[in-house]
Amino acid sequence: MSIRLRLLLMGIMAGALFFGFLHLFVADGTLQNYERLHIFLFNLCSGGTILIFYTENRRGISKKALCYLTLSLIYALLAFLKYYLPAMFTAFILAVIVDSVRIRKFSVFPSDFFKAQTPVAEKFHQASLLCLSCGLVISGLVILNNEYLMLVSFPKLKLDTFFLGFSFPLSLITMSVIFLFMPGDFSKLTPILKNAGFWIVNLGVIIFFGFILCEKLTAQLWVTSLLFLCVVMILYLYARLGIKTQQKNFLTSGIFFLLYTAITGIIYIALEFSPDYPTTDSKFLLRMHSFASLYGWNLSGLAVICRQHDFPIQLHSGTIIAAHWITAIFLAPLGTYYRLFAVAALIGYVFILYMILFSKGARPLSTQAS
Repeated sequence: MSIRLRLLLMGIMAGALFFGFLHLFVADGTLQNYERLHIFLFNLCSGGTILIFYTENRRGISKKALCYLTLSLIYALLAFLKYYLPAMFTAFILAVIVDSVRIRKFSVFPSDFFKAQTPVAEKFHQASLLCLSCGLVISGLVILNNEYLMLVSFPKLKLDTFFLGFSFPLSLITMSVIFLFMPGDFSKLTPILKNAGFWIVNLGVIIFFGFILCEKLTAQLWVTSLLFLCVVMILYLYARLGIKTQQKNFLTSGIFFLLYTAITGIIYIALEFSPDYPTTDSKFLLRMHSFASLYGWNLSGLAVICRQHDFPIQLHSGTIIAAHWITAIFLAPLGTYYRLFAVAALIGYVFILYMILFSKGARPLSTQAS
């Protein structure tokens, strides 16, 4: 990945976190939904571009990936400004771009999902692209329904609910990288467990979103608990089979971030059963959950993808991982309430991004600039 592309992605990612805190620094900050830009810039813009770049596996960014990046930034701005009609059409165009990349890499119909001989890493990779394109189409349809047709009415059928779903493609591509780094088997049961992990993660999240729409708290709790157990199983497989490289440190940290998000998610849903639980406390718990997911778990996978050809890179993995945890689960959630923590989180996050993206790798940076 070229230095210019890394600088651009670093700026977009840092901007994403900045918009998460902007309501504290501007007058009437709560009147604008800056959270949309906060989510879009990381998940849809930078994350989606990295996914396409990784799939195409080119030395430099392609015209298609650059087109996706440009249109995703336009879509983020249109959705933030509530220009819904052009935003809807932009979402559909983005979906076509993503699916064209998927079809060229894999196939029109994802038949590989059902083939036992297909590596689970490839299944997660294709599922990531398919999820991104479907998410874009669904977000466009939600705009069409909510703003124009109003054919379906659910209290939870809101744009922001589906916008959060743009983090799922990044989760899937991180899973793909994790399974890529644990080849081989240690028993006849291993392939079954790997494929079970693929189906539980994908179907579990889809079913979970359905229960969110239907506001079925008990069902949400059961599905989240099952997903938690699935992540524990994946961690066990990775501990047994994971290749001992520098990447393993980042990916193992990412899995623990995912376990943290699962636990906080379970606690949040359980607390929803109690109407006496303070709303402010539940919102803070939800922020802890979302920051750990967005800037913890997802960033761990994207970091490995961005520097995939450069490892080992010259940085102290333990120090960066410790700073990553402090920033994602402590500074960032508090930064949504206090300016001091917001500034500290931004400084820490930019430092982490810089160290991950620009530390010297196996090849000198001068040879990576093209």
